[in-house]
Amino acid sequence: MSNAQLVITAVVLEGRSKTDVARDYDLSRQWVHQLVARYQTDGAAAFQPRSRRPHSNARALSAALEDKIVRLRKTLDKAGYDAGAATIAEHLARDPEVTKVPALSTIWRILARRGFITPQPHKRPRSAWKRFTAAQSNELADGTETEILNLLDDHSRLALASLARPTMTGPDVMDTFLAAFTRSGTPATVLTNNGAIFTATPRRGGRLSAGVQGRVGAAFARDGAGRRIGPSVSRGATMT
Repeated sequence: MSNAQLVITAVVLEGRSKTDVARDYDLSRQWVHQLVARYQTDGAAAFQPRSRRPHSNARALSAALEDKIVRLRKTLDKAGYDAGAATIAEHLARDPEVTKVPALSTIWRILARRGFITPQPHKRPRSAWKRFTAAQSNELADGTETEILNLLDDHSRLALASLARPTMTGPDVMDTFLAAFTRSGTPATVLTNNGAIFTATPRRGGRLSAGVQGRVGAAFARDGAGRRIGPSVSRGATMT
């Protein structure tokens, strides 16, 4: 129930005085009187607020000028000449009866409103956008267990490689490392997790067969490289 309906109901149905209603609802007595008078004239429509749009617009084009624009459009189009907004504006500028030539956008809107132009927006409306992302985490997962190998540059955080396999093997790691080294150069060191797949000796500092000094241990977890590229990473390495 709107505030106007409460006020009108209090005065008309409950029989309370306008002064008391104005005091109880913190309104002016004149406004309460206007609401009651509007109800007596318009009925239930008085319960809804009226539009604040002005009844007239001093800057609006006159109907005669709109008709002149439409006539120019038809005349130019029938004669085979260009009948766009710019051409119509040029003809209006030469007309002594036209004191102020409308903007090109105004002429275009008039022609579109009268049905002479079919709007062709340059951009797709937002309703046509479609996000190709899942609404929830793992929404498209089928339950298949997968091991992921991610190789990041520790300085730029650039993903040098990302490989998914049902079971990651040593040759998979070496092929991925060597391909990344070929593209981006051999790093000074490689920081990995405690996986034995990266080094010859599990849980100890070792040397990768590519000739790069490896560092293993909890430092990879503290570095957070795997978390930054994806929470489902099972194996990972960063290059420095």
